[in-house]
Amino acid sequence: MERLLQYIWKYRLYPAFDLKTTEGETVTVVDPGIENTDAGPDFFNAKVQIAGTVWAGNVEIHRKASDWKNHRHDHDPAYDSIILHVVEEADAIVYRTSGEIIPQAILKIPETIQNNMDWLLMRDSPLPCAERLHEIEPIHISGWMNTLLTERLERKVSGILTLLEQNHEDWNEVFYITLMRSFGLGNNSDAFESLAKSLPFKYIRKQRCNSLQIEALLFGQAGLLNETIDHPYYEALKQEYLFLQYKYRLIPPIHSRVKLMRLRPSNFPHLRLAQLAAIWTQHDTLFSKILEDHRPETLNRCFDVTLSEYWDTHYNFRMPSALKKKPVGKATTHIILINTVVPILFAYGKVKQKPDFCSQALSLLEQIRPERNSLVKKFTDAGLHVKNASDTQALIQLRREYCEKKKCLYCRIGFSLIKK
Repeated sequence: MERLLQYIWKYRLYPAFDLKTTEGETVTVVDPGIENTDAGPDFFNAKVQIAGTVWAGNVEIHRKASDWKNHRHDHDPAYDSIILHVVEEADAIVYRTSGEIIPQAILKIPETIQNNMDWLLMRDSPLPCAERLHEIEPIHISGWMNTLLTERLERKVSGILTLLEQNHEDWNEVFYITLMRSFGLGNNSDAFESLAKSLPFKYIRKQRCNSLQIEALLFGQAGLLNETIDHPYYEALKQEYLFLQYKYRLIPPIHSRVKLMRLRPSNFPHLRLAQLAAIWTQHDTLFSKILEDHRPETLNRCFDVTLSEYWDTHYNFRMPSALKKKPVGKATTHIILINTVVPILFAYGKVKQKPDFCSQALSLLEQIRPERNSLVKKFTDAGLHVKNASDTQALIQLRREYCEKKKCLYCRIGFSLIKK
């Protein structure tokens, strides 16, 4: 409720002539101030006129006036600069630390806004505003989508910068970890990232001339070579891994095992690791190639690799298949470009102060077809048109960070509907 009052104050969603102090004096808001998201008063540098006198300073907002004392603001000098205490219910007089009375204004939540808020927040739906999206002007949705895309990229870039710091500014290592995580495709993302962190890229590079050894390193660190399977290929992997594990003193991650349940055969971790082994066999420093040429057609070729012969007839070590090549599919390649290549190009541009890389990362997203998943489908079913991966990434951000968290007050679509 307090957050809604702050929202109404910030955007002036109240009848101006109704705003009065507890003494009945008219309050005219010249400037509501700057919202403060940290400790201290709710709004800085506000300007209000009370009974003909203009006051400049800070504003604090509570549902009940008694919250001022409950929060011990009457003993905190940081709140002595408050020029107006805005409340829905004035059940107490409030004072500065000096004992001086602070003016209070009564702010009632307009009935229409309360009804719209109830309509949005009380509905048991993953997308409560779906049936009213058509009410929003396309230009407002487009601007919001651009902001959402930026938010999502910044979140991904933050993770990359953390990895960069942890790995002593080694971009090749960071790209390796990020790519490994992406190949986990959600279910095994954490496990693949843990695997990469337990198996430094320098050991992959040392063995890249021998595809069997790279496969052994990946399968062994993933804990997939602990069975008894009577097959020459499997036995060779085990022997190679035991040798390399001893040579490099490798310790498999024990708290992040790969998941095998509820996966389509094409997404089995065995097959994804075999594809990764083929990529690292074919490319020494793939990150450098991506920096040199990040056109979509070139990037697609980077992931167009041939797996070792065993995988033409298997999905895992116990599930044979009909003879079939199992390359990295187009859909998977697009996921890799979206979740690895685009964020790392954007991060590289920011760190190296080369804005062209940031622009090219955004351009790459615009050239990738839109993602198809149940999350995006909710929006398209509601009438939103998506053109490319930029749009779908924005919608994923909207769903995860706003819809699922019921942060309609922070969403521009929610804001437009609430104030109607």
